[in-house]
Amino acid sequence: VQLQASGGGLVQAGGSLRLSCAASGGTFSRYAVGWFRQAPGKEREFVATSAWIGSGTYYAESVKGRFTISRDNAKNTVTLQMNNLKPEDTAVYYCAAGRSVATLIRSYDYWGQGTLVTVSS
Repeated sequence: VQLQASGGGLVQAGGSLRLSCAASGGTFSRYAVGWFRQAPGKEREFVATSAWIGSGTYYAESVKGRFTISRDNAKNTVTLQMNNLKPEDTAVYYCAAGRSVATLIRSYDYWGQGTLVTVSS
């Protein structure tokens, strides 16, 4: 499975961005898909994940209520709608696909290249 993340950019605090992750080369609907982020000088961290079937979604506490993950298996895409962005959301955002819903990096087998989100104060 190949993943391509897009949609990052520069936004002011309180603004919104919509990230997309396009998948190819596999049966996308069989994978859980997650978003992770890595801020400068920090470790990569879990943001949100969506189950491969059903409506199971999970979020990090820091983004709960502000970010929404959704997927369209027919189009092989997953989106991350980010609202009320804060400067601490600044990071490179990665999408990843794995066999099960999880918050751990090691649970995901396939990774996109990342897209940079910068939130100015």
